[in-house]
This record gives sequence, C-alpha cells and structure tokens, in this order.
Amino acid sequence: MQGIMQDWPLTVDKILEHARLQNADREIVTRRVEGNIVRTTYGELYNVSKQVSNALKDEGIGLGDRVATLGWNSARHMAAWYGTMGIGAVLHTINPRLHPEQIAWIANHAEDKVLIFDKTFLPIVEAIKGELKTIKTFVIFADKDTMPENSLGAVAFDLWIDGRSTTCRWGDFPETTACGLCYTSGTTGNPKGVLYSHRSNVLHTLVTMSKDAMGMGADDVVLPVVPMFHANAWGLALSCPATGANMVMPGAQMDGASIYELLDTEKVTITAAVPTVWLMLLTYLQENNLKLPHLRKVIIGGSAIPENILRAFEQDYEVDVVHAWGMTETSPLGTLGTLPPHLVDADVDTRMEQKLKQGRPPFGVELKIVDDDHKDLPRDGETSGRLLVRGAAIAAGYFKGDGGDVLDEDGWFDTGDVANIDQYGTMQITDRAKDVIKSGGEWISSIDIENIAVGHPKVANAAAIGIYHPKWDERPLLIVQAAEGQSPTKEEVLEQLEGKIAKWWTPDDVAFVDEIPLGATGKINKLALRETFKDYKLPTA
Repeated sequence: MQGIMQDWPLTVDKILEHARLQNADREIVTRRVEGNIVRTTYGELYNVSKQVSNALKDEGIGLGDRVATLGWNSARHMAAWYGTMGIGAVLHTINPRLHPEQIAWIANHAEDKVLIFDKTFLPIVEAIKGELKTIKTFVIFADKDTMPENSLGAVAFDLWIDGRSTTCRWGDFPETTACGLCYTSGTTGNPKGVLYSHRSNVLHTLVTMSKDAMGMGADDVVLPVVPMFHANAWGLALSCPATGANMVMPGAQMDGASIYELLDTEKVTITAAVPTVWLMLLTYLQENNLKLPHLRKVIIGGSAIPENILRAFEQDYEVDVVHAWGMTETSPLGTLGTLPPHLVDADVDTRMEQKLKQGRPPFGVELKIVDDDHKDLPRDGETSGRLLVRGAAIAAGYFKGDGGDVLDEDGWFDTGDVANIDQYGTMQITDRAKDVIKSGGEWISSIDIENIAVGHPKVANAAAIGIYHPKWDERPLLIVQAAEGQSPTKEEVLEQLEGKIAKWWTPDDVAFVDEIPLGATGKINKLALRETFKDYKLPTA
C-alpha cells in the first residue's frame, strides 16, 4: 500500500522560493573585491537569480549543461548558483587555489560552457584561455564602472543581466536531476568530479539545520568564511536562505581585522571556517584586547582543530565550538562535534577532550569502521579501522565514471581515513590512508610534488610528507635522495617545482637522505619517513 501524499520534488529552487515568500527582507551583506560593503535581500536575490537564468538560457544553456564559477563569497555568486540550478543546469564551483593547469583540466573535463568569475582571478583565466576547449562565454562579477580590461571578450555581470525578465520557470525536472559539480583535489591522479543532485542538496540542507548541526534560525546572522568553492561552503549557501538567517559575505578579505569588523558591525551569531582563519582572528583579538559579544557559535572544519583555538573560543570568549568533519563526497557534512547528552554537564577538560574529536553523524549519515578484510570492528572508542560512510547525500560514484565502482556491495563508501567510533557514535580520525598533506584546511598532493621533483636530473627519488606547523596545521617537507654522483641543493630542487604546482604547495624545506626507504612492493615507505622526521622543525614554524 502506498501513502497518499503530494509528490513534492526536492529541488533547490524551492529553497530560494521559500526565502522570498517568508523572509524576503532578510539581508545578504557582501564585502566586494573593491572593498566596499553592499546590501541586498533574499527577495532581491530571487529576482537577480531569475535574471541569471534568462541570461544563461539566451547563451543556450539548458538541462545538464555545466556553468562554472571562480568566485569569492558574495550575493552575486549566490545569484549565479540559484540562477544556474533553477533551470536544471549544473553549477560547477572551481577552486582558484589550484594550479592554473589543473583548473584548465577540470574545466575541460567538466565541459563547462560558461565561466563566471571575480576579477581577482582574471590573470588566471587569461593565462589559460587558450587551453579552455568548451567555454564560450566569460562573465566577470562587476558593473560597468568596475569592469577590468580583458582579452576574453568578457561581459560585466551587472550588464549581462540588466533589463532581463525576472520571470522564468524553475524546477521543471525530477529531483534526481544533477545540481552541482565539485571536484576533489586530485590526491591520487587527476581530480574526480562529485555530482550532487537536487534531492541530495535539499536533504543535506535539512540535515544542516538541526540543533546538533549548524543550528540556525531566522534570527541568526551567519558569516560563511569557508569559501563557496570549498565543498559548497559546507552547505551554508543553501541552509541560510532555507532558515531565513542573514548572511554576511567576506569576499576576498579574510584577515583577522577584516573578519572581526564584520563579526562586530553585523552582529554575527554563527560563523564557519578552517582553523587557520580562527588563529588569525584570535591573534588579532588578543593583540587589541577585543571581545565577541554577539557571536555564539563557531563551526570549525577542514582540518583538525588545535586545542588552543578550542579553549580560547570556549573559555576566553564564551563561544560554542562545533568541530565538523566531512568530504566533498559527503556534501560535505559527515559528523559534528556537539556534546552527546551524557557529557553536557561534564568537567571542562572532559568536554574539551570530546570536542577535539570529529564528532557524531547527524540523521541521514551512517558510519562504521572495518578491518583490512572488510569485517566490522567494535564501537569501543579504541579500535581503529577504515572509515566507511553511506547516506542520503553521499556520493555513489564520480562524474563520467572516473574511479570505477566506489561503493561496496552494501553501499558503503570508503573515506580513505582511519578512525575509531565509541559506543555513543562519536568518531575520531586517528590516521590517514592517503598520503596527502593538509595545510590550512586544503589538501596538497604529495604525489604531484614527488613526481615533479624526481624529474630533476640530480634527483634519484623524492618523498613529500606533512610536518607539523603551528599556523597551517601541516606544511610539506620534501625528502630527496640524490642521483649517484650528484649533490643537488635545496634551491635547485625547489626551482624544479616552480611554476608546475600552486605556490602554496611549495615545500617549506628540503631534507637530503642517503636512501629513501621502500616497502615490499617498491612503494615509498611513508610510515618510516614520518617516524624518522617526527621531530623535524620547519624553518617557517
């Protein structure tokens, strides 16, 4: 027997429609790349998004076509999101922190037809324009007065949508229609695309709105410092309109002083970013003897939270810290470090120890750990195994079939992390199966660095590992085995990498060894190297 209920497709356009009807006057405040503050509302965003839809349709964009963005957090970027998704096209956010050649590869693999970007990224786009095979239309987030000269034939965003109708049919497609495309960082080979559906994004939005997740309401003011190109800004570009919370968009300025100014003047109640941002903010607060009277919650993810940051927010500023874990493949919310009921009244040290863990999965996300034979391991908080995940907003594969089958016979996705889970469902990552380095919340591929370094005629073998850094969590150390009879210098090795990787991927130091240890299969033994260099101090630390 079937239930007798309305078939109400879960499409993302309904989120902004709800915001227009119920919270039309709630604000989106943006610091533009020019530095000025501009204000708009959800009602106005709805109309601008409709104009974007009509502009895209005039460019020939339709169901399933990919529209790329290279943009900071802003109301204009939000309009590009909803305007694209509303007509059934796929919004492809590209991370501008990647190397330009990787950006070109991703755009070509996605077969993007339109690229909308902030003018700060114009040098990148102009440098790779000859490599972009499918993009025919370039749009810059600007008006006629701030539009830069360019060699792309690009049009200013405000002029592109000017005069267009605010009437456009949205959501005329199944809820399983592709909605967004986000690429992994390519830690093992080329990046792989995660293709979200309207249904998965709406369900993920509902998950983020719960008290034990983002826990926001219409009376909140939310500052998403986490970029909209970083795993969908952790869903905040969808959950804020869904709840009616005011949004404060920082644009390109993410230093401590700029973030504090927005937190203070806009009376922000909830904010989210990687630990590096909060370290800069805390330093600024301490140096200037400032307080955070309005802020009640900080969501920290992207990399493990240092205990000093956790304690500073909780004890010095009385701000609740929520430690989040997730992946591009999990939309990205996987777990949240809210306190389980039995620890709410525990002593301070016990609460702090709990909050340093990655936390518990919300409804809609299931976790388990298995051994190398894929047998389930106990949830005792001590036994570690490979972390598997499944749920309503978890990837079932990659765009164009890259990577092959990624789910086991029961639908579990292997995260590549090693973790334990306790009897209350709290998960703690204890190691990483992948040999990537995480710096400031962003992945750095050790394989790419190694492959390029080995290309130097004086280098026989090379290995990159992550070394502790007080500001960036980890920074890469490149370990080099010289070719026989050769004596390469640090400068020569780093010069080999120059221009071939993103500048921030460049190792902070180079160490030379007589021989790099290899495992039984001939692969570099990273475990042995980490043990050898566990006490190594980087010159930048």
